[in-house]
Amino acid sequence: QVQLVESGGGLVQPGGSLRLSCAASGLTLSLYSMSWFRQAPGKEREIVASLYRTGSTYYGDSVKGRFTLSRDNAKNTAALQMDSLKPEDTAIYYCAVKSLGSPGYQYWGQGTQVTVSS
Repeated sequence: QVQLVESGGGLVQPGGSLRLSCAASGLTLSLYSMSWFRQAPGKEREIVASLYRTGSTYYGDSVKGRFTLSRDNAKNTAALQMDSLKPEDTAIYYCAVKSLGSPGYQYWGQGTQVTVSS
């Protein structure tokens, strides 16, 4: 049974940092492309960052230079380091994976809440 479990969310002041983790079981994370998405209240879900099987990365314009996505193959986890957080980063963050050639993301985590507020 495949599971993706996010952790690390919470309340942080503007300018602060959080590190989200996505722990995978039932699959080998390095064999998949994985992404972090977020959804704020009343807004559509948006892609935040992606890490492809090749190791290349993609970052959305709103987080470029502030967020860093990494993967630990030994632990079968991925992390999203979020620095210089802004109130507009407040959202539920989800990790998701898809295999090569898949048209969509096959597995999703349950999400973790990130709130940036003073």
